Amino acid sequence: MIGLPALYTFTGLIFAAYAVLSARQRRFGNAAFWSLVALSFLAGDRLGDLGNGLLVLALVALAALGALRKPEAQDSAGDGARLGNRLFLPALIIPLTALIGTFLLKDSGLIDPKQITLVSLGLGVVLALIVLYLWLRPPPTAALEEGRRLIDAVGWAAVLPQMLASLGAVFAVAGVGDLVGGAAGQVIPSGSLFAAVAAYAIGMALFTMIMGNAFAAFPVMTAAIGLPLLIRGFGGDPAIVCAIGMLAGFCGTLMTPMAANFNIVPAALLELRDRNAVVKAQVGTALPLLAVNIALIYLLAFR
Repeated sequence: MIGLPALYTFTGLIFAAYAVLSARQRRFGNAAFWSLVALSFLAGDRLGDLGNGLLVLALVALAALGALRKPEAQDSAGDGARLGNRLFLPALIIPLTALIGTFLLKDSGLIDPKQITLVSLGLGVVLALIVLYLWLRPPPTAALEEGRRLIDAVGWAAVLPQMLASLGAVFAVAGVGDLVGGAAGQVIPSGSLFAAVAAYAIGMALFTMIMGNAFAAFPVMTAAIGLPLLIRGFGGDPAIVCAIGMLAGFCGTLMTPMAANFNIVPAALLELRDRNAVVKAQVGTALPLLAVNIALIYLLAFR
């Protein structure tokens, strides 16, 4: 049965290919970094806690020492200028395959039902690549070469979401949620549903701004306010509270440079003079959206 192990293996092999291509170009810092990422996908479950911890420290050291080099310049003309927006059509194969696979393959017996969406997403990537190769007929290694160039442009920020999400889980296990919940309990007026909802949503946004990732904020704020107050205390619908709570966290993502892969990397790729230009442009959207999320939790989760 196809599940997460197959996806991890596929992803690990891709990163291993990036490492090999980087080494062939004597970009040894990049090669070392992507080799470690590949190792985490291919053998992370065998390394143990200590081994994975050392691997993460090695990744941080390589990034902090500036070992990763930016990709080489290239001519962006050619098929892009000739085909225009039609080049985006194969990209639609990915979400369509994920959607169709989620509904049609869940009872096939070939795919783990718990991972049907992720496996379908991976299948969509493969199908999109096949279509592109049949359509454009590029060199055999074109996808890996271009993927390596793109991942070099993103750099260490490519693994930041996974690290921050893991950090959030560590914080939850360490009891940070209980500490935050205790502090929030002293501030939130007793019996005030709206104050509890606002504290949860705003806390999700603020903690996301600190951590750079809503997935890191979610276990902490849900353990602190969402579960004990909104769900158990006021009888809120867990699905609505948690789903819209995550959206509130994403409002924080729009307003923080800590979400480097969303806000700093685009500024670098677009060569903007102001590194925080993306964040500044998004604040006007994030704040009203946060207010809407507070209202949605308050109006929908407690009917």
